[in-house]
Amino acid sequence: MEPTKHTIALVDDDRNILTSVSMTLEAEGFGVRTYTDGESALAGLSSRPPDLAVLDIKMPRMDGMELLQRLRVRSQLPVIFLTSKDEEVDQLMGLRLGADDYITKPFSQRLLLERIRALLRRNETLRAEAAGAVPAGILTRGELSLDETRHQCLWRGADIQLTVTEFLLVKALASRPGLVKSRDQLIDAAYGENIYVDDRTIDSHIKRVRKKFRQVDDSFNHIETLYGIGYRYKED
Repeated sequence: MEPTKHTIALVDDDRNILTSVSMTLEAEGFGVRTYTDGESALAGLSSRPPDLAVLDIKMPRMDGMELLQRLRVRSQLPVIFLTSKDEEVDQLMGLRLGADDYITKPFSQRLLLERIRALLRRNETLRAEAAGAVPAGILTRGELSLDETRHQCLWRGADIQLTVTEFLLVKALASRPGLVKSRDQLIDAAYGENIYVDDRTIDSHIKRVRKKFRQVDDSFNHIETLYGIGYRYKED
């Protein structure tokens, strides 16, 4: 039986980018759906969810930031942002809104392909665990419960909606409470080895994770920062 073809949604108002990236992805065996603005993308991604979406930040009618915010209300779809090289604020804001990764323009299509495959692998691993294809279980640390079979995170019984990247970061920290994890170690845990991302990417993900926990418990302080070193999960 042939493996299921993954479908990638590309959202960008630059038709040249849509055309060239589509050709590259299709040549690699991916199914591709394209959208030229945020509004049409929101309708399409909601009615026919792809396996992963690549979103440009700057678009007419509805930009990538707003599109991501609306998607995150109902979906933890893996998302990669495309952003200009000088838009550092947008990059960090995109991660805080729930993007899993970002790539700056102009970009290598081989790099984009590598990032897409890496994020799909992470998502597929979680799905396989949910289906029982690989060993998984419930990790409990005090008030925290991580159920890999359901991709479910609970804090004091309240459901915390985490993206793929966020779930893997919490799992990496909570698996060894009290042990300091460097940013490089967290990058490996969340993105896989041989994938380079900036240290600030991890910082932004951690800020978003803390915010999500504090929405249900404003006293949450179990993810500690050790400045210049990394992060650790506080032992109960």
